[in-house]
Amino acid sequence: MQRDYHDLLWGGILALFGLGVAGYAAQSYDFGDLRRMGPGFFPVILGLILAVLGIVIAIPAWWRQAQPEPIAWREGVAVLAALLFFGFSMTRLGIAPATFVAVLIASSVAARRGLVWRLMLAVVVTALTWAIFLGALDMPIPLFPWSR
Repeated sequence: MQRDYHDLLWGGILALFGLGVAGYAAQSYDFGDLRRMGPGFFPVILGLILAVLGIVIAIPAWWRQAQPEPIAWREGVAVLAALLFFGFSMTRLGIAPATFVAVLIASSVAARRGLVWRLMLAVVVTALTWAIFLGALDMPIPLFPWSR
């Protein structure tokens, strides 16, 4: 029987990473309580959620059969390039243009062809980014380079 080593390995990595983040945050930051959350509350909870999700992925993979699948290099490189572009350009371009271009970069290798759906996706993700980070959370992030 060929176990699903892919899910077993990556589920274990997610669980270990989540436990590491939760452990580091618990030791380094004040946790607080539900009424007055400290700076460690959110990373500890997210780390524990990530660890549980990793376990939920890994445990069933022990009994599941799977065929080895090739790694999607093109898609991985496109997503990594989009993240790097966003990270390096957000302060210079503003969050709206950086998000728009990052979505176009990430979707450039999608199996579905066409420019219209990519542009619509970029517009929707940019609008959601604006609504969440600038509208709801009121974060001091420039929307465009001239709006500082």
